[in-house]
Amino acid sequence: MNKGRILVVDDEEIARRNLSHVLEREGYQVDCAADGAAALALLAEARYQLVLTDLRMPGIDGLELLRQTKSRWPETEVVMITAHANASSAVEAMTNGAFYYVEKPFRLPDVRKIVGEATQKAALKRENASLKAALDQATTAPRIISSNPDMLAVLGTADGVAATDCGVLIVGERGTGREALARHLHEKSGRRGAFVAVSCGTLGEDALAAELFGQDGTPGAVEAAAAGTLFLDEVAAVPAALQPRLLRLVQDGEFVRQGESQARPADVRTVAASTQDLAALAEESAFRQDLFFRLAVVTLNLPPLRKRRGDIPQLAMHFLTRAAQRMGKPVSEIAPEAFDRLLAYGFPGNLRELESIIERGVALAGGQALTADLLPEALGNPAAPAAGEAPAIKTLEELEREHILKALEHTGGNRALAAQLLGIDRVSLWRKLRRYNEEA
Repeated sequence: MNKGRILVVDDEEIARRNLSHVLEREGYQVDCAADGAAALALLAEARYQLVLTDLRMPGIDGLELLRQTKSRWPETEVVMITAHANASSAVEAMTNGAFYYVEKPFRLPDVRKIVGEATQKAALKRENASLKAALDQATTAPRIISSNPDMLAVLGTADGVAATDCGVLIVGERGTGREALARHLHEKSGRRGAFVAVSCGTLGEDALAAELFGQDGTPGAVEAAAAGTLFLDEVAAVPAALQPRLLRLVQDGEFVRQGESQARPADVRTVAASTQDLAALAEESAFRQDLFFRLAVVTLNLPPLRKRRGDIPQLAMHFLTRAAQRMGKPVSEIAPEAFDRLLAYGFPGNLRELESIIERGVALAGGQALTADLLPEALGNPAAPAAGEAPAIKTLEELEREHILKALEHTGGNRALAAQLLGIDRVSLWRKLRRYNEEA
């Protein structure tokens, strides 16, 4: 396994040969140069994680090679090795960006350790740079960052229907970015009006009616979103008494303010979102079926973060950069161990939880890197039974619930297919899932 590419620079052939042999046995790819000029020529042709150079050489010496390397290839680390060490040269080397300064004769275990640390730092810098570059290039969808095929398919469908007036229903767990996708639709729609969001699950019937349609001469969200987009989050929570009025809005393009009788025209595109299965609720008559059909002309299913783990590094760097800028802190890197813990975590809170974890780490960080010790303990110490404690026996109902949820995960959230696999009808499955949601 290639652990990285190293350039050994020394005017003594025996020194070059010995170091090259030792490092190649450690798994590194090693090139050699007899002087600084030859080293610069090689650096211009290939990317090296580390330059291991002698201090005193004819022509371009080690210090000049260090200065030019850090100026032209700042991601490459440099370790100085010399038999002529003194305090001033060591200080000068470190001041000019050397990773470390080693005096001959040196112990091979020490060199192995220093080389390992230097190449790891170089790899981390390069990884962070590539992630930042990827973020800078994500200009087509500034609020949604993903390279996940399922997520990209959702974005493709969203882009395809954005310019239409058809109803769009966004389905996804809490924290998956439902409002961000709705804003993406609005930005791509070309509509000149505002984007107005209403959380239907936080207001009572009268308050929600006033919020949506206006009251006593005061305009509501429908009028505020004129020629724009009205986003209805948690639309499943709209009371039954208000659903006919909402249907009138999306079907006929008109509404009536609270306390009035005169209908008003509405030029608004409606995008709804739900954490619940609106189709199941409509089939069970818990939600108006005609309203569901109008809202869900196109349905976009957002995958949870645990099903798009490949996006975690890029998202984490995005949240890190934003938090560091907001807090005025120099944090610009995420340590490999921290990335490992993030990738292994389940993120029940999805993107919102990831952002919170990164923001916490930036707030606590004392240097340039967000390290594993700055992450919450839950990421490194998943819950487990105490020593000597037997795991609790689960009830049949708990086992059934786990089995049903695993079947849904296996089918990518396709409830009809999950019902087939489980050997039950769709209505029974929907009722069980609805009960689970209510209990949660």
